[in-house]
Amino acid sequence: MGEPKFSRPKTQTPTHPWKQARIEEEHALKEKYGLKKVGGMREIWREKSALRKHRNQAMKLIGRVDASEGHYAKEKEQFLQSLYSKGLLVSGAGIGDVLEINVEHMLSRRLQSVVYFRGLAPSMRAARNLIIHGHISIGNQRMTVPGYHILKEEEEGLQYSQNSPFSEPDHPFRQNLEQVRNIEEEIDEDTEEGVE
Repeated sequence: MGEPKFSRPKTQTPTHPWKQARIEEEHALKEKYGLKKVGGMREIWREKSALRKHRNQAMKLIGRVDASEGHYAKEKEQFLQSLYSKGLLVSGAGIGDVLEINVEHMLSRRLQSVVYFRGLAPSMRAARNLIIHGHISIGNQRMTVPGYHILKEEEEGLQYSQNSPFSEPDHPFRQNLEQVRNIEEEIDEDTEEGVE
């Protein structure tokens, strides 16, 4: 049964500790998504464990012969709706589409990634720092956990905290961010013209 004081680990570690291909892949993900320098692998393993649970549940539902009616149909519909609200599936996706979700989809739904993609931070690491230091909120709720999985409906309320100095548009950080964004847009336009 286990000791009540010690909860079971929610993360499955890799089956083999020293596989070079896996380690290099995880280091690349750690750099791309700005994860912790020490312990960032555990964040990747946590996402892989959650992804494994989603896939196992999808395979169980696919394997059901009578999944088109009754209790299993309702379970399938609720499962797909849950993944849609988490932003992992598009509306109208089928149960087979769950198997196409990869660890990058999971990492891109973290609060840290969404803050960067929404343009509230100049880099992934800066997004992590903004969150940890309490500069980001969802609605009126200040968020301090970079690994929080933001729901689709919560994205609209993502903003700088009211008490944060960055909430003022005239703050130098915001102005520098706008300049960086404008420069990146010009570079993207130039590269598109060069391709044509």
